[in-house]
Amino acid sequence: MRAISGLWRWRHNPLRRGTDLAEAWLALVALVLLLVAAPLAGVLVGGVARDALQQSVRDQHRHRHPVTATVVRALDRSALETDPESITGRGARSRVVADWRAPDGSSHHGPVLAGLKAPRPGDHFTLWTDTHGGIVARPLDSATATTHAVLAGFGTAMLAAGLVEGGRRLIVWRMVRRRYARWDQAWDRTGPDWGRTGTGS
Repeated sequence: MRAISGLWRWRHNPLRRGTDLAEAWLALVALVLLLVAAPLAGVLVGGVARDALQQSVRDQHRHRHPVTATVVRALDRSALETDPESITGRGARSRVVADWRAPDGSSHHGPVLAGLKAPRPGDHFTLWTDTHGGIVARPLDSATATTHAVLAGFGTAMLAAGLVEGGRRLIVWRMVRRRYARWDQAWDRTGPDWGRTGTGS
């Protein structure tokens, strides 16, 4: 609104300088970019990120499979870890030696992380593997992918708004410096004679 009122104020003002009108137009252009271009950039980037992440979700769910593993024995009890992919980040996980069968039918045996607080031989737990039984991370879920896409779009909109405002401030700063330089030049031309009119000197 300040940009629009600035343009209206300088419209027929006899004291208007070219730089005053240029600053008002610059403010109006920056306002339009902030209200239109920045949100549009955020929507476009968010949409592209959403499509890419949802495709990744589909690919991961196609190539990663939950299998049931059986605890053979627990490993060092001090090796409790936190699952970084759990929603709360508080899922206690224990290292165990386990047996599991891959989706392709092959049998596997080895140390894994189990989502069990106190694992005992014979306990069952879910393990994510690829088709051949190799251990993989839990696949990304659709809600998390959407959240990441929204954050990417919001971040892009904020970055675009920051660039627009930063560019506006830089241009205004250069205009003000140029104005001051012109004032200095004008003062150098008229300064020595300032105030001497009619003194007879």
